[in-house]
Amino acid sequence: MPYVDPRFGAQLRALRAGQGLSLRALGQLTHRGKSHLHDLETGAKAPTPETARHLDEVLQAGGTLARLVEAPVDHDAEAGELLARVRASDVSAETLVRIEAAVDDLASAYAKTRPVDLLPMVRRQLAYVGRLLDGRGTLAQRRRLVVAGGWLAVLRATVHIDLLQRSAADAHLSTATALADHGGHPEIHAWCLETQAWERLTRGDYRRALDLAQQAQRAAPRGSSAQIQATAQEARIWARLAEVRRTREALDRLERLTANLPVPERAEHHYRYDPTKALAYAATTLSWAGDPAAEQLARTALAELDPRGDGGDRPRRSASARLDLAMALLAADRPDEASVVATDAVRSGRVVPSNWWRAREVLRRVEPTGTAEAAAFREMYEAHRPAR
Repeated sequence: MPYVDPRFGAQLRALRAGQGLSLRALGQLTHRGKSHLHDLETGAKAPTPETARHLDEVLQAGGTLARLVEAPVDHDAEAGELLARVRASDVSAETLVRIEAAVDDLASAYAKTRPVDLLPMVRRQLAYVGRLLDGRGTLAQRRRLVVAGGWLAVLRATVHIDLLQRSAADAHLSTATALADHGGHPEIHAWCLETQAWERLTRGDYRRALDLAQQAQRAAPRGSSAQIQATAQEARIWARLAEVRRTREALDRLERLTANLPVPERAEHHYRYDPTKALAYAATTLSWAGDPAAEQLARTALAELDPRGDGGDRPRRSASARLDLAMALLAADRPDEASVVATDAVRSGRVVPSNWWRAREVLRRVEPTGTAEAAAFREMYEAHRPAR
């Protein structure tokens, strides 16, 4: 039987009420009986994982309910198990190629897949690599498996960060770092530092985030995607610290690093820097710094990301661009417009939990205005707010 968090019933009831649905109305949408839903809300019956996932989908809850109906995962044990298996390998060349292709596929899926859906896919592939590490083979085969495991571990940690699962993220970042060292892969090591920098930034621990971003730049191979991303991260952190001159300096370095940089074959790959990101990163950074130039940059970035207004090919980034534009509009003293844009971002369902603080910041600044748009944003915010 799956473990069911005792908060499941209360969470289901809150989600239903947040959307103004009666038990009967929810039953019609989910094809479940009213009495069955009542039993789930009161704890008289335990939900199955399939029911929880279906309710999540109908209520647009982003996996909130499904995460309450799972056996607890010992992340430290999982991470340690992978490291313990780095002894020998026995795998064909074709299998190695398939594994490396799967790593690229998962890293590319990150931009458009909900974290709650991506996590089990990464977990399965990481477990497969772990099983293969039990075999025997050449040192070259073993190193390729270790490197693949390192990329998967840092990706898994990133998804855990998106879901605000910090202890799990720490465990897998530790594993990714160890695998990077074991496989002699400094770029994975640098990505681990950059990922930690982002996680610290989302917590508001800006000084520690800055130190990690600068460590990542020193660790990364020169001109690598990790060095570029860590530089962009540094600029954003300076913006949060209200250090305008240092923000501009970091953006200038970023521009030099990306000048004449070709678009990678798979531009959506999370670990390959796409130079077209530069506009969106600049919009984010300047909007956080309160720079008047941010508004036009954010509008241009959003027009490129979402030309049809349906989220585009990278819906997560489109949602973030809308939050950037909302911040820029606040700096221009237009809270009503900022509320509308931020409402669109939240309504998309693509603001991941780790990015929710940005929506919260917009709400904190528009709500005192008392406008109808701010009230509508509050309603949408409450309907989509992720469970802690």
